[in-house]
Amino acid sequence: MINRLAIVGVGLIGGSLALALKQAGAVGHVAGCGRNQKNLDKAVQLGVIDSYEESISDAVKGADIVVLAVPLGAMQSVFVQIKDVIGDATVITDVGSAKQSVVDIASANLGPRIGQFVPGHPIAGTEKSGVEAGFASLYQNRRVILTPLDSTDPAAIATIDAMWRQCGASVEYLGVGHHDKVLAATSHLPHMLAYALVNYLSRLNDHEEIFNYAAGGFRDFTRIASSDPVMWRDVCISNGDALLTLIEGYKNELDQVSAAIRDADHEHLLQLFGKAKSERDSLIGL
Repeated sequence: MINRLAIVGVGLIGGSLALALKQAGAVGHVAGCGRNQKNLDKAVQLGVIDSYEESISDAVKGADIVVLAVPLGAMQSVFVQIKDVIGDATVITDVGSAKQSVVDIASANLGPRIGQFVPGHPIAGTEKSGVEAGFASLYQNRRVILTPLDSTDPAAIATIDAMWRQCGASVEYLGVGHHDKVLAATSHLPHMLAYALVNYLSRLNDHEEIFNYAAGGFRDFTRIASSDPVMWRDVCISNGDALLTLIEGYKNELDQVSAAIRDADHEHLLQLFGKAKSERDSLIGL
């Protein structure tokens, strides 16, 4: 039982976590904090949080668990504000989709309390944002990756592991660097492709007609381009090295497709598309 949970950043991810824990009867009081008072008032009205503080330091005082659900670019400011007020028994975790940058910030600010920090990343979400978008079942049967450090207290790891399992999630463990490389490929790169495609097509002279006749495949592929621009800007900066390597590799793959089309190489195109279909069907399923 979590007596007091503090969520810094009450949006889709933090709000859904609060709702899931409340539904499971696993939390007593949820305190929120954020920059937008209107959003926090809405969170109270919706029953997502029980109270809120405008000061981050006030919000985390006395909390059993502090969840940092802010954009990666805001992490530095948050850690500065909590480092001198968290208690000896407080466990801190985050939900950022890039881990090395957060670990570096936490290490620089928490000092000897770094053992109380359990880096985490729920592999869940939608293209929606804001507390109204939250729902209790978001994490049901979804993966949450924890990337603890060698210095992380095993009891703190167990606490965060149990918190996510209470939400119905499957918890897995990766090293920090390995996490960032994997997520750059499976999450960060696809978002960049969706943003780039929409931007490119929007600049064409007949873009209105293109979007009017967009079929399901286009909608499915570009849905994630409706995601929070601030969050994805920060992801690009935080995990830039891994992402740039993948972008270059993808450009080379597109060059192969372009060459095959230009040469009317039926066999090569069939080989490229057949391999992609086989890989996707075997690894992800229909």
